[in-house]
Amino acid sequence: MTIKIGLVSVSDRASNGTYQDLGIPALQQWLEQALATPFSTVTRLIADEQPLIEATLKALVDDEGCSLVLTTGGTGPAPRDVTPDATLAVAEREMPGFGEQMRQISLHFVPTAILSRQVGVIRKQALILNLPGQPKAIQETLQGLKDSAGAPLVSGIFSAVPYCLDLIGAPYIETVESVVKAFRPKSAQRPSA
Repeated sequence: MTIKIGLVSVSDRASNGTYQDLGIPALQQWLEQALATPFSTVTRLIADEQPLIEATLKALVDDEGCSLVLTTGGTGPAPRDVTPDATLAVAEREMPGFGEQMRQISLHFVPTAILSRQVGVIRKQALILNLPGQPKAIQETLQGLKDSAGAPLVSGIFSAVPYCLDLIGAPYIETVESVVKAFRPKSAQRPSA
């Protein structure tokens, strides 16, 4: 089974062509390395406008049938940073652990990580996650941090994504364990394809 994933880059400057968007390519590249399950993506590059972000998230879940939507950009405290506000506006349930863990990971690098307002929410049978804007931070947030020997120091948020998708009725996905090991209780694990 193929899972459909929405990728949304929220940036005034990238959407108007001032500079090249780096968020969607970074997300696409990471997913290609991390997912063992076949997937397709639906991408959107949009401006920092709350009604536009809300409409985009709704369309990706309700019309396109995305089971996972990853956004990048627009999560800070500046007046134009409205991605979390739009995400919460379309949410049926909030998943606060995702935002907490993203900030925990980023705090290993910058003290300003506490200024991030990233959130995770559920809409219907889809999980929507707000990620940082920089490609390096996207990878660290999804994958987690490892020591020089490759042992995990801090778990990335994606280790919890497959089981969360299971619980909300989305397709079953598997990861490439050398990139990110999905956690599922034994009772929820299926034999590998």
